[in-house]
Amino acid sequence: MTQEEIKRHRVESVLKEVIPEALSTLDDERINSLLVTEVVCSKGRSDAKVYLDKSFLTEKEQNEALRQLRSVAGYIQNHCKQSEGWFKAPRLTFEFDEQLEKQQRMEDLFAQISKKKGESDE
Repeated sequence: MTQEEIKRHRVESVLKEVIPEALSTLDDERINSLLVTEVVCSKGRSDAKVYLDKSFLTEKEQNEALRQLRSVAGYIQNHCKQSEGWFKAPRLTFEFDEQLEKQQRMEDLFAQISKKKGESDE
């Protein structure tokens, strides 16, 4: 692992901790309790994608939350910058994490396969 990759992973880790802090300071109940599942920084660490858990949100609530997050992204960046003493913080974009759904679908498929395999063995 190169020095650049180590720095990027360190920034991702810090952002994964600091962004929920920043969200919790907001008055909007739609977004202040969102869970950050992953943060992925670009190579130069100038941009970061923040993946959020969407388990308890409807499609409409997800769209409203993303719209609200876009409007407060600057505030969250400043919070990260000030709390860590950075000269600048990555530009944040927010998305809902689809991996949990994909993982659940795969587990369901494996369960079906093993069930059919168990039936054919009998």
